[in-house]
Amino acid sequence: MNVNLEHQVVAWYQMNRRDLPWRRTGTGAWAVMVSEFMLQQTPVARVLPAYLDWLSRWPAASALADATPADAVRQWGTLGYPRRALRLHEAATIITRWHGGTVPNSIGELRKLPGVGSYTAAAVASFAYGQRHAVLDTNVRRVFARLVFGQQYPASSASAAEQALAESLLPPEPAGRAATWSVALMELGALVCTAARPACGACPVALSCAWLGLGTPAGARPRRAAPYPGSDRECRGRMLAVLRGAPGPVPAAAFDACWPAAAQRGRVLRSLITDGLAVSLPGNLIALPGDFTA
Repeated sequence: MNVNLEHQVVAWYQMNRRDLPWRRTGTGAWAVMVSEFMLQQTPVARVLPAYLDWLSRWPAASALADATPADAVRQWGTLGYPRRALRLHEAATIITRWHGGTVPNSIGELRKLPGVGSYTAAAVASFAYGQRHAVLDTNVRRVFARLVFGQQYPASSASAAEQALAESLLPPEPAGRAATWSVALMELGALVCTAARPACGACPVALSCAWLGLGTPAGARPRRAAPYPGSDRECRGRMLAVLRGAPGPVPAAAFDACWPAAAQRGRVLRSLITDGLAVSLPGNLIALPGDFTA
């Protein structure tokens, strides 16, 4: 580990970090886990109000486990990728049933929870329990791509070389140093080493940056998502809004007014059912999961 590099990044972080509730001293593992679920593919500005409302309603895993999946989907609202709400509800149920309501602290047990992959497990273990793990999110991977590999953008998925690099750069014990280093890198990528307009003049490690040293060569841009207007994603959002706004099951015809294309509507409804976000009931009724009496 380059101690000078750690010092520069962490010193910058201490001066420039945002006051985010999930980073405050004393934040419990459940609150950290909720933030990590919500922050997947979603900007901080959108997550903040949803995060605060969620924890106000369900401050512990056991509280969410007592709710229905429909409650979780409704509370998730328009945050996007609503399957995360279902996975979080499933995880809360397992945590309550098998872990006494406490989020497990081992990577192995965390990985067994629905919706928890290698990144989320490392993030919860690091930020909630102060353990020494490499935390490789999109922002960190972009910082490493530029700083070490001299590339404008990282590959679409993390490689073994990236993982090995991240682990080699972890500060030594005490483990809390590694957690601070990881969150500082995340903040550097979010605020300075951004994807579109990096503020290299404000970067604390600009003199060590391989990409800058090479003259900032252009790289292949990450693949962009298909346009949202008219897409199945927009249609899903409209149809879920109908279900969230209803007190219970609705007739399938209730979706007709929210989306004009019948064929697309039918395809999207089938996908919602397949994904577990909707349930088909007798009488041509549709409901959120758990939003009916079996």
